[in-house]
Amino acid sequence: MKPVPTKTPKNVVVFDYGFGNVRSAERALAHVGARVEITRDYEAAMAADGLLVPGVGAFAACMQGLRAARGDWIVGRRLSGGRPVMGICVGMQILFGRGIEHGVEAEGLEEWPGTVEPLRAPVVPHMGWNTVTAPQDSRLFAGLDEGERFYFVHSYAVRTWELEVTNPHIPAPKVSWTTHGEPFVAAVENGPLWATQFHPEKSGDAGARLLRNWLDTL
Repeated sequence: MKPVPTKTPKNVVVFDYGFGNVRSAERALAHVGARVEITRDYEAAMAADGLLVPGVGAFAACMQGLRAARGDWIVGRRLSGGRPVMGICVGMQILFGRGIEHGVEAEGLEEWPGTVEPLRAPVVPHMGWNTVTAPQDSRLFAGLDEGERFYFVHSYAVRTWELEVTNPHIPAPKVSWTTHGEPFVAAVENGPLWATQFHPEKSGDAGARLLRNWLDTL
């Protein structure tokens, strides 16, 4: 009997620009079979099969740190070449056009139009487990039950999806939603760019399956 070939581990860089829980992301990705490096090195980030951009803290501060590490340029260069990038939490928020916190507006990476604004909810920050409503053909949530819960920690969110795709030859992004006080964007799949508002690395088995789904696309 011929031996079953083993799948070559995917190389993933967790981009270290000073504003993310990089160790948790590293452990979660390694757990699902990735070969992980935490770095801000340009060559490594560009060469990796996948680039993960975490984010914790204020929108404006994260953007400042990302630009200081040339992360904005790296993300743009990877996406222009169709190379996968995934953002988590504030790492997702900075992919939008702008963020408003405490009345201060800051520019994001503008990969998607839209504004990150304060959540309008009885209890903020939103800290806990929520279900997510995903499109039926979602690859990110493939194999996950409808009632699976994911872990959120945030006070700001994108309340409306503004990108309209009118070209029938370009697939529209797949947008997933959840609710805390009001509906907001929980995840996006848009070609090589995927992102989640929640923390898959803190979401147990469901989060591990989601990360594995991402690895399977690399």
